[in-house]
Amino acid sequence: MGKKFDAAVKKVDDTRQYALGDALALVKDCAWAKFDETVDISMNLGVDPRKADQMVRGTVSLPHGTGKVARVLVFAKGDKEKEALEAGADFVGAEDMVEKIQKGWLDFDSTVATPDMMGVVGKLGKVLGPRGLMPNPKLGTVTFDIAKAVKEIKSGKVEYRVEKAGIVHVPVGKLSFETTQLQENAVTVIRAILKAKPTTSKGKYLKKANLSSTMGPGIPLDTNALSVEYGK
Repeated sequence: MGKKFDAAVKKVDDTRQYALGDALALVKDCAWAKFDETVDISMNLGVDPRKADQMVRGTVSLPHGTGKVARVLVFAKGDKEKEALEAGADFVGAEDMVEKIQKGWLDFDSTVATPDMMGVVGKLGKVLGPRGLMPNPKLGTVTFDIAKAVKEIKSGKVEYRVEKAGIVHVPVGKLSFETTQLQENAVTVIRAILKAKPTTSKGKYLKKANLSSTMGPGIPLDTNALSVEYGK
């Protein structure tokens, strides 16, 4: 990775689990890239995502946003198309958008659809599903309240979803954020994921957690402290 990354790695004591505030300060200290890196939290959970009753998935609104304005695509017609545009949607359409995506277009970050459009949008399951871009009623992205859904996404609503290996990755802001802003965002994410623990999950739920910036090293977090402090 180069000398700058190696220098950053040397600042991290890999025998230690850091308190959240200390880890965030270290993330900033380890930064060396010339762009405004994204800060991510990754959490290794004691679940088996292959079992439907152990899938950990949901959305959470970050109090300070992500530092990135999401590009939102809305599948809607008629008055709902107008509502979407007025709410700030970047792209709105119906069959035309489905056809465009089928041809390879994917220049958007989130999707919303009215319930009556899901028969059409369903054709994109194999394209949008694996990318986590399929509208989902459980996430509030299949709804007739298009304006609310678009505004929430634009203001910093993010999705979390456990991967096959039991790991969840969620952005908590940019390095340019104040440390307090990053901490408030991170706490919001941690609380949401701890609260989402499936009743069928046995043993230790939060097994490992790390903070990192886009180009920086992973910084291990004190999982016991996180569970006690934010798992209530």
